[in-house]
Amino acid sequence: MKTSIRMIGIATTFLWIFLISFFISAVYSVKDLHFNMSEPQMGVNQNNEVYFSLPITITNNGFYSIGSFMISTKILDENGFQIAENSTVVPVIRKGENTTAFHTVMVNISDLLQNSQVNYLVNDSEFLVKAAIGMSIAQIIPVQVATNLTVPWGAPFYNLTFGTPQYSDFNTTHCITTIPISFENHAFFDLNGTIQIKMYNDSDLLVGSGETTFEVPQHSPYNGIVEFYVSTTDLTETGYLEVYFLTPLLDYGPLVVSYG
Repeated sequence: MKTSIRMIGIATTFLWIFLISFFISAVYSVKDLHFNMSEPQMGVNQNNEVYFSLPITITNNGFYSIGSFMISTKILDENGFQIAENSTVVPVIRKGENTTAFHTVMVNISDLLQNSQVNYLVNDSEFLVKAAIGMSIAQIIPVQVATNLTVPWGAPFYNLTFGTPQYSDFNTTHCITTIPISFENHAFFDLNGTIQIKMYNDSDLLVGSGETTFEVPQHSPYNGIVEFYVSTTDLTETGYLEVYFLTPLLDYGPLVVSYG
């Protein structure tokens, strides 16, 4: 009986030694696990959706395979409002293996503009990206790390400016109104679409409307005009414009701009 108890004790001791040795070697193996997180890439897919892609290269020179490698990210605006999130899972990264995972998050720009007012439309800014990486060393021991990084945002209508309305006679009852428009496309994508303008007098009466189309390559300036007819009897020195932006990537409006 004493011999049996002694054998159980010896077996238990060896089991603990094995488990401790395994744990130490598994944790030590982490030092040979290397991550290379490249610069986030931004673009527009075939469905005219904006995406952020984060390439991560994992080199596993450790003693054990890595299981359930997962990266999850949350993208927040400058006010801390979450605008997108996604997760990417690599089931197994075997020892000695080099793997690159492309983690992609889609962003709805129209939703972003509604949450952050007009800021991202006309001002350069940045997004905060919260990234968390989790894995199982030897497919048993869970490990998790987290990091934050920022992604610059270039405004598609940076420094949007509406000039003073200019009037020229058309006939005895109407005139032609011309409104100059200028901006710079600081975005990472080409911009095309339509700008619509509705003009109201100081009594909130709609006196005229017009639109113009535009095509502006990325990092390029734009200077254009919108022309439309206005009844001279309804025209006042002061009033306001309602501006609408319609593009394949985003719709926004009205942006209210005073004149006079």
